[in-house]
Amino acid sequence: MKKFLFVVAFFSLLSCQKKAEEQSCKPENSLATNADSKFEMYKMSEMAALMEQMYADNKKVKKLIIKGEPIGKFPDYFLKIHTAKFTDQSDNDSFFKQQADKFIKIQKLLYSEPKNVKENFNLGIDACLKCHEQKCGGPIPRIKKLYIK
Repeated sequence: MKKFLFVVAFFSLLSCQKKAEEQSCKPENSLATNADSKFEMYKMSEMAALMEQMYADNKKVKKLIIKGEPIGKFPDYFLKIHTAKFTDQSDNDSFFKQQADKFIKIQKLLYSEPKNVKENFNLGIDACLKCHEQKCGGPIPRIKKLYIK
């Protein structure tokens, strides 16, 4: 019985290997062999990179608040929200500018009032969501995870 299972397994593997070789030899199955195709790396806009950095910073701050530890001082790089370039410059409209001002005001409040840190942190997350509900909705589920309950 063991010999029979070994023979079946051997031929199964051999069969799979032949099919893989046949497929890998056909250039039309591979995008890499197409000389006309060009791989382009996605480049994040300044604003997208800034928001990723702010998200990471807020994630760290959330952990510090939960532990009851000091959160440090206001990160000055947040102010780049006013000057960072967008993927689509038309998104940098009056609505965004108003929301950015509100976000910065709340963030400064967060770092200046340690007794209301949890509430102020959640207000900052509210500011993020309010803007993203109107502009770029993609990160909303991720942003909501920042709330401190």
